[in-house]
Amino acid sequence: MAVDSPVKDLASIYRSQFSVFEHVTYVNSCSQGALADSVKASFDSYISTLELQGSAWGDWAGYQETMRALFAKFFEVPTAEIAVTTSASAGVSAVASALDFTKGRNKIITTENEFPTIGQTWHAQELRGAVVHHIPSNADLTVNVAAMIDAIDDQTLIVSITHGCYHNGAVTELEPIIEAAHKKGALVLVDAYQTAGAVPLNLSTLKADFVVGGTLKYLLGVPGVGFLYARSETTSHLIPTSTGWFAARDIFAMEIHSYDPAKEARRFESGTPAIPSLYPSSTGLSMVIDIGIENIYAYVSQIHDALRTGIESLGGVVITPKNKANHGAMLAVASLDENAHVAALESEKIVTSSRGGNIRVSPHFYNNFEDVEKIVAAFAKTSQYLRK
Repeated sequence: MAVDSPVKDLASIYRSQFSVFEHVTYVNSCSQGALADSVKASFDSYISTLELQGSAWGDWAGYQETMRALFAKFFEVPTAEIAVTTSASAGVSAVASALDFTKGRNKIITTENEFPTIGQTWHAQELRGAVVHHIPSNADLTVNVAAMIDAIDDQTLIVSITHGCYHNGAVTELEPIIEAAHKKGALVLVDAYQTAGAVPLNLSTLKADFVVGGTLKYLLGVPGVGFLYARSETTSHLIPTSTGWFAARDIFAMEIHSYDPAKEARRFESGTPAIPSLYPSSTGLSMVIDIGIENIYAYVSQIHDALRTGIESLGGVVITPKNKANHGAMLAVASLDENAHVAALESEKIVTSSRGGNIRVSPHFYNNFEDVEKIVAAFAKTSQYLRK
């Protein structure tokens, strides 16, 4: 979808649907997207199936497929290449279980910017013969793309890289890494949890082999729903050993004497889905699709620029790279005491979060420039915590 010109004021259109702003200034979308009225109402839709039908497997299974179709539409890929998981962790673990580290390739290359799920899952594979290499970051906290490419060799089985870092907001240029890995016969897994719904990501052109994420952040959903994209061309031969009955070729065959996984990406799914979470998550993702990711990115980029200018005017240090190519969905502001700083901002009715010594300020399309003024004013009042 092409972005409108001039950039649409999305907050003026959609903000009224998010009641949290009646109480606080919410800029913590990197932890949990704000609750839209329509998303809230979708919980009632699920509850009504329990009240009216008791057990409504037809409706519930239908929402699983609705979710799959929405992910496919959003990422511009076939539904057969989407697994609906309960979390990014579940998706990565299923992928790891399909890899064999005993046949000449046992090397995993990853970064220093990964979420704990990624690092812990790959290091758990050391019990199965894997050797994990972490590539040090550049001085500006971005991933050292050249060093990653140099590290990929004939023993590399998979390269695992975050698109957007959860603690500093740095975005990685993925294409050169993917190209280099494929030239060496290695797979690539991308963690897109901190960018999906905020930064454009067309998986039909990216050519990553696996991409994981979830709905509770910029896709406006709730915990319990994630996605795993598995590119058919390069991953169809991989069969997970971490599985469950929803990964079977015929779910309702109820087979207990054999393992007959689905041929499509659904084979990476597991047991009964988090059905209550499917309803609100499908509603939230539908809203993001309707608004358009290019429109969201263009609008929120202006909010980011204004926030950066205001915080730096106070002497604050925004450690997130300024370069647009490496700037993601949030700003990380250096703090002397991140926990006390978050609490002090909350006392000013500014909701943020912290990781790695930084305050995370993560606006979305529902934030406006009045929010920027309030946030900068709150940082001014709490400037004793700014690490300058």
